[in-house]
Amino acid sequence: MAHFAKIENGVVTNVIVLSNDVCGEPTFVFPDTENAGQAFITNVLKLDGTWKQTSYNGNFRGTYAGIGYTYDPVADEFVAPVVEEPAEP
Repeated sequence: MAHFAKIENGVVTNVIVLSNDVCGEPTFVFPDTENAGQAFITNVLKLDGTWKQTSYNGNFRGTYAGIGYTYDPVADEFVAPVVEEPAEP
């Protein structure tokens, strides 16, 4: 399965899963699978916006993207949100 994250204003707002068939796997490998997946998202699913492939196993783009994560275009990585620890009494 190929996972794609929608990015709006640098923040992941949705993550979808596409069949390997539509991304050209196993013949294609990243980043070719990203191009095929983006074409499927635009032309078949008719979804707009910016979609980036994310790796469930963390093989590329840092970590697996989740809703609320940010995308750093310079590093080409997804970044988990910072969780603040509660103050100790």
